[in-house]
Amino acid sequence: MKIIAGLGNPGDQYRMTRHNMGFLVLDALADDAEITSLKKKFEALIGDGRLGGHRVLLVKPQTFMNLSGRSLRQVADFYQVPPEELIVVHDDLDLPFGTVRIKVGGGDGGHKGVRSAMDHLGGGAFTRVRLGIGKPPFKDDTERYVLQSFPKADLEALAEVVRNACEAVREILDAGAPSAMNRFNARGRKPAPDEDIPAES
Repeated sequence: MKIIAGLGNPGDQYRMTRHNMGFLVLDALADDAEITSLKKKFEALIGDGRLGGHRVLLVKPQTFMNLSGRSLRQVADFYQVPPEELIVVHDDLDLPFGTVRIKVGGGDGGHKGVRSAMDHLGGGAFTRVRLGIGKPPFKDDTERYVLQSFPKADLEALAEVVRNACEAVREILDAGAPSAMNRFNARGRKPAPDEDIPAES
């Protein structure tokens, strides 16, 4: 079993904000897996289903972003799933909007939800699906920026990003993270900070 976790904040007021990209992808994956309802358990909304023949557990922590790891640890312990079998989908300020990148291990990149996951899981051995949201015009605006709703002009592109992220998750399940990295990380112009782009084999 793989755990696929999307990071975000609970509540309708946060649903379409930049910081909730992980939740948007999890909702789309739940549709793909024909999971019609998520159950509240372990401080999360959880759905058990299959994606492309793989049994998956979809997890949306309801602890708010900065405490995401507390919920993920409870889920991982109960189902006895090691961090290496965990995929975390999250927004990323260091990537331009529209970008999807795969990363295994490494630091938290300043993302407090990823940092919480690392703290509670004992390290960063899990796979990340990083979704670019770009940077705010002014550095001091970061907190307000991530909690803003996407402008209408970005909604069409957002739908494509969510589709690409779902594709990336399926590639990780079917062929492994290195294959997904070769496929997705080579897209675009140049790597963002703290990003590895493997050479094509």
